[in-house]
Amino acid sequence: MRYIRPSSLEDAIGLLNEAPGKAAILAGGSDLLVRMKGGFTEPDLIIDIKSIDGLSRITEGDDGFVIGAAVSCAVLGETVGLRRAWPGVVEGANLIGSKQVQGRCTIVGNLCNASPAADSVPALVAAGAKALIKGPAGSRTIPVEQVPVAPGRTSLAKGEIIEAILLGKRQPNSGDAYQRFTPRTEMDIAVVSAAVNLTLDDQGVVQFARVALGAAAPTVLLVEAAAEILVGSRVDEETLERLAETCSAACRPIDDKRGTIEFRKKVAGVLAKRVALTAYQRAGQK
Repeated sequence: MRYIRPSSLEDAIGLLNEAPGKAAILAGGSDLLVRMKGGFTEPDLIIDIKSIDGLSRITEGDDGFVIGAAVSCAVLGETVGLRRAWPGVVEGANLIGSKQVQGRCTIVGNLCNASPAADSVPALVAAGAKALIKGPAGSRTIPVEQVPVAPGRTSLAKGEIIEAILLGKRQPNSGDAYQRFTPRTEMDIAVVSAAVNLTLDDQGVVQFARVALGAAAPTVLLVEAAAEILVGSRVDEETLERLAETCSAACRPIDDKRGTIEFRKKVAGVLAKRVALTAYQRAGQK
């Protein structure tokens, strides 16, 4: 096994593209090192990207936020502007692991691990976040929901690296929220989760919405039918009930030791109601 710490993204892409065996990217390592210790993977090459300029920074500009691939979740939680603009995204990121893990784990690593139960991904999908990808063929930008294609698999081609996550500028009268259900409050994996992002007009009526569910299918679900129910409403009780029914119906979960299909569908609807109400309240406060 070789370990290389390149100083540029171009070098990292070259190493990844030319690696003769299995290569892995090390950003925080909270997924990779656990998988290696458990015997689930044994890379021939580990490429540590933490020394690459810009990948450990969050930049706020006129178009929103650029979150480098090596930015830890702890830093996300400490960035006041990001926390104020996208509290739901920060909520999801700050639920990954323990306080110690927070200092290492990254949302890009969480995304590329491609777990259906990833905590940061539903909130990113609801937020309409995009992944900036660079590789041997150049750069491309895709919605984050197009990165995972199955449990443990992504759409990244050979040699491609996600350089950053792009979060758009927060519109006035907007809010987002994320919640999950776990048997324990900390250090656990989501049995099911939900995220909502919405924007209101000056009368408090929802003009735009996105609804995402985690651990409810092989990849995060963007439930467009649920978003359509929210648009045009003031998120009243009748709307919330219809939202819950739609989210439950959209689920395609599995039975396992953590939860049954029936349970996951029910809880998905309950969580969707809660996060929709929280997002609505946050939007009204801005």
